[in-house]
Amino acid sequence: MKQDIADEELQSGADLLIKCLENQGVELIFGYPGGSVLPLYDALYDETIPNILTRHEQGAVHAVEGYAKATGNPGVVIVTSGPGATNVVTGIADAMIDSVPLVVITGQVTTPGIGKDAFQEADMLGITVPITKNNYQVRDIEELPRIINEAFHIATTGRKGPVLIDLPKDITVWRANPKMDQVVHLESYQPTKDPSVLQIERLMNLLKKAKKPLVLAGGGVVAANGGNELRQFVEKYQLPTVTTLLGLGLLPHEHPSFLGMGGMHGTYAANIAMMETDLLINIGSRFDDRLACSPEAFAPHVKVAHIDVDPVEIGKIIKTDIPIVGDAKIALQQMLEIKLDSPDYAEWRIECQARKEKYPLKYKRDEQKIKPQEVVEIVGRITKGKAYVVTDVGQHQMWAAQFYPFQFPRQLITSGGLGTMGYGIPAGIGVKFAKKKETVVVFVGDGGFQMTNQELAILNQNDLDIKFILLNNRSLGMVRQWQETFFNERRSQSVFNEQPDFMKMAEAYGIAGRKISNPATLEKELREAFTTDGPMLIEVMICNREHVLPMIPAGMPNDQMLGVD
Repeated sequence: MKQDIADEELQSGADLLIKCLENQGVELIFGYPGGSVLPLYDALYDETIPNILTRHEQGAVHAVEGYAKATGNPGVVIVTSGPGATNVVTGIADAMIDSVPLVVITGQVTTPGIGKDAFQEADMLGITVPITKNNYQVRDIEELPRIINEAFHIATTGRKGPVLIDLPKDITVWRANPKMDQVVHLESYQPTKDPSVLQIERLMNLLKKAKKPLVLAGGGVVAANGGNELRQFVEKYQLPTVTTLLGLGLLPHEHPSFLGMGGMHGTYAANIAMMETDLLINIGSRFDDRLACSPEAFAPHVKVAHIDVDPVEIGKIIKTDIPIVGDAKIALQQMLEIKLDSPDYAEWRIECQARKEKYPLKYKRDEQKIKPQEVVEIVGRITKGKAYVVTDVGQHQMWAAQFYPFQFPRQLITSGGLGTMGYGIPAGIGVKFAKKKETVVVFVGDGGFQMTNQELAILNQNDLDIKFILLNNRSLGMVRQWQETFFNERRSQSVFNEQPDFMKMAEAYGIAGRKISNPATLEKELREAFTTDGPMLIEVMICNREHVLPMIPAGMPNDQMLGVD
């Protein structure tokens, strides 16, 4: 603390933090107050940056994930120490594996109490080392601006992700006048942005020689805002294209080159193409086990080019012939600049298109039961494929991925790598804050709904018109599906014999509710619901024995798909 500066020139740590967030362009904060962050919340009282008070810290971090995924901007969450801080751990882990830029500020006990098991103390540095890009504990108020600037820099560059700042309470009340506009330069952190031109040329030479090239596009293209460049590249050479779950929307659903989502619940055309291609151009996908279900048997006769901003991911799962480290958007721009003699992949395109037409995603209709796939299709028609679609995790997540007609990047907001139940409702709230004028639809199951439904309490207060579609099959659907398929139909703890009255819950939270159980009136009732202003919980009673198909059993090659006929 500077003693030679007049008191009126000094600022509290709390005020410094708010000023730093303003300088970073932060539009809003999600959070939950408590003892160790009271000085910080007192500084927020003037609302230079609005704080969105969720009803649980996990709700706050999932909401900020939704905001960050929908905008591409870093999200900020502030919670108190101890249980407040540990309650955001799941969301931090979720953001880490899905490469979501977050700055998470956790309160901490005063510096003299650290390490002494003080009231509501938790070692957040130790807890979050494996699930953050970096973490800090502020011990000197003079270091606060530097730490905040570094946190935002690290969160938003290279492979994006969460950064945690642990902030002792006394730091927020100490006063100082540190330098604010500090330039960030970290010798040990210099992520590669520009791909090797030589490697790009090698890739394009392989493309010239290939007979069956295939583009695999993942969340890395979305994070790099490279959707336009991807589409130009695909259309320039008319390349069959597969996306991951987090890459849905990079090509419009009806695009002639789009074969669908690949992997465990992907399309037949996408999975067979990945197994038969002779040049796989992977742009921004991790080759995770839901995509490459059996790495040893994946694409056995292929040359692999892998473009990723994170060098750790290249060659980690699938042997890579042409590793390219760098930003996906820049890589695609470089690829577009290289002129090839128009290669002809007509025979391969026709082959891929024939599979797409012969084996489309489908389901058996039932006049007596509502099929969840039909619910998603109808919502797609009602919203003309233009809604931001948020999902929780489970069967409904896959049905939404399969049957909603996605049109643009960042349209699907979902928990990919961690598969976090309870994600959907708060993430949808975060998306609506980011996209106030757009239609936001949340698909959620009856299991995930009961994990974070308390966040419905903030809808009316913040004028959030979100349509929540609760697909109720009275079970943990994906768990039940695996038990029915692989465990002799022994449904151990996966069926809800008792449930709350969800319509009364909607009433309790002051939002409209509609329960739909008649297949004959399904579309009419859904259309009526979507013409109703304000938030609404739409409970749809669906068939409780429906499975997500196709399905690749865990550990099996991508061409060994169940439910294809």
